[in-house]
Amino acid sequence: MLIIWYHRKERLGVQRILHDMNPAVKLAIVTGSVLVLALFFNPWTPLFFFIGIVVIQAFFSRIAWKRYVLFMLPFVITAAGYLWTTVVFAADTEGPVIWSWAGIDVTAEQWSRALSLAFRVLAFSSVSLLFAFTTDPVKFALSLMQQLKLSPKLAYSMLVGYQFLPVLREEFIQIRQAQRLRGIGTETGLLHRVRNIRRVLMPMLAGAVRKAERTAFAMEARGFTGEPRTVFFEPVPLTRTDAAMGMVFTGLLLASCIGGVNLS
Repeated sequence: MLIIWYHRKERLGVQRILHDMNPAVKLAIVTGSVLVLALFFNPWTPLFFFIGIVVIQAFFSRIAWKRYVLFMLPFVITAAGYLWTTVVFAADTEGPVIWSWAGIDVTAEQWSRALSLAFRVLAFSSVSLLFAFTTDPVKFALSLMQQLKLSPKLAYSMLVGYQFLPVLREEFIQIRQAQRLRGIGTETGLLHRVRNIRRVLMPMLAGAVRKAERTAFAMEARGFTGEPRTVFFEPVPLTRTDAAMGMVFTGLLLASCIGGVNLS
């Protein structure tokens, strides 16, 4: 039954819903969710929201979960760091002690505040990764111009900068390898490594400036003026799916807020 349900869900395109959503709508949902969650200081609200986001992502997107866990790992470590430092170094230690460990007395207020901070990190990171993993950069730039009326100069600059990232990574590796062949950058120690990074960054910066100039000339040669447009080659419309998913996310946020307030 589970296999039949999975194939039926795949055939209906359910797993493409988050990928096909309008990126401007997703950006508004992510921004609004983060701002609302920042107003709640109980641990339950961000925990419920985090669980809900993972469930939504599991049902309505195609995600490589190994890659997702790998990207989520630094945020989990950060959340654990917030939990530990808030418990150990909290300034306000008044109230009943709920447990002690290694000479550290933890009050209910300390524990609640530490959990709240840790779950906030998980909630913010999960909704941010949802946006990053399900959004096409080109479609995102087009939606910024069409729905949010962003200047084409800014939108295309962001898109070009994003596409430069893998190129800069390859150039970084090539410069490091070329310098090592010449006997540069083989020293060990923190101070030498800092100097070596400076030797790599300077030619990278020069190369990036040259690439940016060539890209600007190419765009001008193809008629790009930076003027706002009303007609686009690839329109990114608002659909009923955007409205439905907006209601799903709003319902999750409301349920998390109400549930968190009632349990705290």
